[in-house]
Amino acid sequence: MNNVIMKASHLRKYYGGVRALDDFSYSIEEGKRIGLIGPNGAGKSTLFNLLSGAVKPTGGRIEIAGKDMTGRRPDQFSRHGVARTFQNIRLFKGLTVFENVLAGFHQKSDLSIWRGIFGSPSFRNREQELREQAERLLRSFGLIEKRDELAVHLSYGDQRRLEIVRAMATGPRILFLDEPAAGMNAYESRQLVELIRQLWEEHRLTVVLIEHDMDVVMKLCEDILVLDYGKLIFRGTPDEVRNSSIVREAYLGGEADA
Repeated sequence: MNNVIMKASHLRKYYGGVRALDDFSYSIEEGKRIGLIGPNGAGKSTLFNLLSGAVKPTGGRIEIAGKDMTGRRPDQFSRHGVARTFQNIRLFKGLTVFENVLAGFHQKSDLSIWRGIFGSPSFRNREQELREQAERLLRSFGLIEKRDELAVHLSYGDQRRLEIVRAMATGPRILFLDEPAAGMNAYESRQLVELIRQLWEEHRLTVVLIEHDMDVVMKLCEDILVLDYGKLIFRGTPDEVRNSSIVREAYLGGEADA
């Protein structure tokens, strides 16, 4: 068994009488590519929100590398190597592509504002390093030609890719991707799969994604979790999920929107 980088134990999230997530347990192993699927309202985004600190659980426990992170803030999760993208894109749309990526780097950098004000050599050297890293990321995602464009002027697919680049700039160990292929055509989706594979290979990332494009999930993920009505109902390889009557029933049995 690989090293467990994140562990969820009996996680629950209730909103009044609605059980958005109910008794979820799973150990995320380092370096894995994991898919999270299920009908609308199954609890997928709720789980992402819990595992990134965006919301606090009603019950249960979250650990990162053995450290209890239950109820901690998103910035504390980030400092422990967690990054995520969102179903609704969250970019600084008034900033350029390059400035958005730099913002991601500065989120976890050790640059002091006072060193910046007084222009110390260490600040200038570190700032130059971050700018070079930002350019490498943009080049690997095919966005270097658009580095000086405002994020608001990018196509929807390019905004999706930029959000992933900015998440990568925080130096994550675990990258949560919430519907990264949404709004992309078939060609863009294939490119995205290759880019995520490339990131995984180069950085040995742990990648967890929610995705409705099953072709993306099946090509990219080693382990797939299926949620329905807030419960984990199935876990398996792409082939096992593809052939599961439990999974078929979950998708054909109606889609609750919660």
